[in-house]
Parts: sequence; C-alpha cells; structure tokens
Amino acid sequence: MTTALEETPTPPTTPGSGPAPEKSEARSLVDTVFRAREISIGGALVLLVLFTWIANPSFLDEQGVKDLLLNSSILVLLAVGQSVVVLTRNIDLSVGSVVGLTAFACGNFASGTDHSAFTVVLLGIGLGMVCGLVSGLLVSFGKVPALVVTLGMLYVIQGIDHAWAHGEQINAANVPDDVLSLGSGAILGIPYLPLISFAVLAATAYFLRTYRSGRELYAIGSSPEAARLAGIPIRRRVLAAYVFSGAVAGFAGALWLARFGTVVADAANGWELTVVSAVVVGGVAITGGVGSVWGAALGALLLTTITSALVVLKVDSFWTQAITGVLLLAAITTDRVVNVRTTNALRKRSRR
Repeated sequence: MTTALEETPTPPTTPGSGPAPEKSEARSLVDTVFRAREISIGGALVLLVLFTWIANPSFLDEQGVKDLLLNSSILVLLAVGQSVVVLTRNIDLSVGSVVGLTAFACGNFASGTDHSAFTVVLLGIGLGMVCGLVSGLLVSFGKVPALVVTLGMLYVIQGIDHAWAHGEQINAANVPDDVLSLGSGAILGIPYLPLISFAVLAATAYFLRTYRSGRELYAIGSSPEAARLAGIPIRRRVLAAYVFSGAVAGFAGALWLARFGTVVADAANGWELTVVSAVVVGGVAITGGVGSVWGAALGALLLTTITSALVVLKVDSFWTQAITGVLLLAAITTDRVVNVRTTNALRKRSRR
C-alpha cells in the first residue's frame, strides 16, 4: 500500500509557513481514493485467481504459479519504468520497440559465444539508456511533446531493428547456457525473473519515497509551474526519468532473451499500450503527480492474470483486449472524477 508521501509529495514552503489546510485536505482526498484503488485492484486480482482456480484447479498448481510469475515479470518491469515517466506528466510509447531492439541485439551479441549473463544484461541496459537519452533530450530540452517524440522513436527503433535483422531470428540453441539459465533458473523454487522484477520494484519505490529527487518527480507532475518556482531542475529530472525508463526497457529486453531464447525483430511488438494500461489501471494518474510503482505493478499483474485466466478458461483472446480497454477507460474516468472533486474542494475552501 502506498503512503501519502509517495503519492503526493509536500510542496516546498517558506520558513515559518505551513501547507494551506485546504490543500492538505484536497491531497488527503486524492491519497484516499488512490489507496482505495490499489486495494480494489488487489481484491479483484484475488477474486479472479480464486474463480479461475475453482473452474480449473491446475491454474494454481506449481507449474501454473510459476508460469504466472514468469509471464508477469517483464511487464511489471516495464510498468515500473513507465510509471516514473508518467509521474512527470509525460509518456514513453517506445518501450516495446526498445525491448525488441535490445533483445535482438543481446541475442546477436551472445550467439555462438561464451559471454556471461552479466555482460549481456549490461549491453541491454546500455542500449536502453541510449534510447531513453534521445527521447529525454527531445522532450526535456527540445520541448517537443512526449507523445510525438516517443511515437516517432517507436517507429525509428522498429525500422532499425527490422533493417538489422533482415528477417532472421536468434535461436535458443546459439544462446549461452549462462544467459538462458537467468530465464529458467530458480531459488527455492521461485524463478529468478520475478525476484529480479521485485527487487527493481522495491528499489524504485524506496527511491521515490525517500530521496528528494524522487519526490521532485511527483512535484513536477502535480504542477510544473510550481515546481519551477520552487527551484526544481525540471529538465534534468524529466531527462533522468526517460533514461531510467530506457534502462529498464533495455534490461527487460535482455531478460526477454533469457526467458524465451528465440528472438525475432518484432519481439514485444504492441506492448506499449499494454504497459501504459497497466500503469494507469494501477492508479498512476495519466496527468502526473499521483500514484505509485506498487500500484503499477499490481495493474501489470492483473492484466497478465486476466490473459492467463482466459486461456485456462478457453475464452477467445479478443476478450483480453476488450477487458483491458474497459479497465483503462474506468481508470481514466476515475482520475477525472478525482481531479474535478479536488478542484471543487479547493474552490469551496478558498471562498471560506
């Protein structure tokens, strides 16, 4: 469960002054709503798992649980990186293409060699950071709308990937065992991938809650003008958010190679909207400044579980997209209602 500090940081105040009562009450309303959303997502997830288990008990057998954790790991990672960007009132639509590029690059680098998993992962993170750096520079210093920049980056990266691959694919037989073991190995029966995703998730949540630069991301998303007047280096923070998102996507690309072994040029194609949906459904406001990476991870886990449940229940995969769309619309509607209620509450208290 998120804390008020994590969701909405306290804006800087001058010495001797305190936060206005009306703003504190408005923030309390927002915090309560979004904490309730995380609880409701967790409840929906539990009910979905129980219903599917009752319909098909094999859903929660040892292999079924492992598959569920493995299938959600990469999406959780991408949701964490995307959340940091969305908190600043921006978006990154290039994450899916970055995963595809880094997965193929890492596979091409490792094929037929004895490179260690650590080296391959570093390559993926490095390539992802370069992609995030380009997007971040254009958005923060070039002041080009994030939607335009990242959509353009999506097509550019896909073009580079396809031109490089020439229709070829990376085969698992050519990938070093050290890399493949990262995707198939386990500790005490728990696969490496979900443990890695949880570690990144916990570290990011701790940074956002504890460090000033993390809290400043919330301030930027809540009110860029107020953040500027408070002396927050907005451009550098937004750039850092994009570099982090790119690094996480590159890391996810290396893990994609470890997980599946066989990689083609369009790996993770179309995942951009799934990642954004997971983040918004998880309670991170698309308008920025509110939410948590824990909620985004819950949203990713919920969407993955829906997909797995529909497969187990032998339901047409079309309904996965339909349900995701409904959840996304409901989340955006909730954000809008909260914003309107908060604005009205501020106006009424200011009149008093």
